[in-house]
Amino acid sequence: MLKRRSRNGGRPDKQVQQWLSAARNRMTSGLGFALGAMFCFGVGDLIYKRAAAADVEAGEFIMLQAWTFCPGITLYAWLTGTLDPQLSALWGSLAGLFLLVATYNFVRSLQGGAVSTNAPIFRLNFAITAALAIVLLGETLTVAKVAALGCALVAVWLLLAETGAKRGQLNAASLVRVLIATVAMALTNFLYKVGLEHGAVPETVVAAQAWTFCSLATLLRLLQVRRFRLMPGAWRYSTLAALALVVAFVLLMHALALGPASVLVPVAQLSFVFTALLGAAIFRERLDFRKCAGLAVAVIALVLFAVS
Repeated sequence: MLKRRSRNGGRPDKQVQQWLSAARNRMTSGLGFALGAMFCFGVGDLIYKRAAAADVEAGEFIMLQAWTFCPGITLYAWLTGTLDPQLSALWGSLAGLFLLVATYNFVRSLQGGAVSTNAPIFRLNFAITAALAIVLLGETLTVAKVAALGCALVAVWLLLAETGAKRGQLNAASLVRVLIATVAMALTNFLYKVGLEHGAVPETVVAAQAWTFCSLATLLRLLQVRRFRLMPGAWRYSTLAALALVVAFVLLMHALALGPASVLVPVAQLSFVFTALLGAAIFRERLDFRKCAGLAVAVIALVLFAVS
């Protein structure tokens, strides 16, 4: 049987293979893991929105989520042989402290400020993480990376700052809290990379973070309410969110073990892209022109991050 040849004797096929190979080589290491983390974080964000709509109290939700997350990641790490508690894992514990500071202050900031203002500010944490990685860890700053960060910031503004949303008067206390939350979240992401560079195992970093976060979240909740009164149905949302975040954090750690934090953290933080898409597909949430433009800009940012 005769083999069908291309017009130029098979050269185009070879050129295509070479081009694909070169494109793969230009791709940022760990990008696949970061994209997986982005999807799982997006699922978690959507569950948060459903829990808020069901009037689940934020402090209770965070605590119950931690109660599922902590034993879940610990069991997973133990079963897979990746639970290796060494000194470098303490960076994960420190990240857990900053994560609680970020989460608590962001939730509190919404009590006196508009989510249409505070959510975009909080999402800017990835820009601070990228700057820390470039300045302190010596990661390279390229034109593509600058353009990608710029597109990501624009996407945040388009997707999260709702047109015509009532902002009201500027609340100084709310602004201070959301700024604290933003910086704390940036430090959380930065500490992940530091811990991994010091030899910590990705799953162990997540487990160490969970041990600290769960203990402090429970203590904080106990100080607030003195005794626990769990809302019926709260477990459903918190358990689903915890499972999504276990996968998300493990994928993010593996991404950071392979590639630069200044690229991979912003990619993972673009989870609101999937939140918007899933919300439109599952819950028929409206995608207006502004949100569609934000999604398009976010896709451009992802492409630029991939080759930066």
